Amino acid sequence: MNQAHSNDSPREAAAIRHAETEQELRACFPVMHELRPQLTDEEDLLQRIQRMRGQGYQLLAAWRGHKPLALAGYRLQENLIYGRFLYVDDLIVTQASRGQRLGAQLLQYLRAQAHKAGCDALVLDTALSNALGQRFYFRQGLLTRAIRFSVPVAETA
Repeated sequence: MNQAHSNDSPREAAAIRHAETEQELRACFPVMHELRPQLTDEEDLLQRIQRMRGQGYQLLAAWRGHKPLALAGYRLQENLIYGRFLYVDDLIVTQASRGQRLGAQLLQYLRAQAHKAGCDALVLDTALSNALGQRFYFRQGLLTRAIRFSVPVAETA
């Protein structure tokens, strides 16, 4: 079978680095939109990240050239439940790039960051309906420790 060479070839190692510039963040929009379809456009993503950066949010990406294939948005936090911890807000590998261990590479990087920052834990949430994600997290050594409850504030007013 004759296959054309693709820039997304799993044989080409992905570079793990943060999306810092406006151009890099704009390049991340299609990937983040797969996870967060409520984001309307690149500008919406930029504005949200700018606000969240004030709370320590960073966006890590697995890059091939100038193209992000996987993202991990995270921040360092502290509370009475976990102590100091690294919270993963967002973790997504594009549908086309799954199976290349990019999510595992991002989590490995985040675990090292958490260790270096003196964190007691790495924490993330996932939807109860996300069975494939849950299987992936279990394979990465993450365990279920809680169920989070929430309600839109407009409904409680």
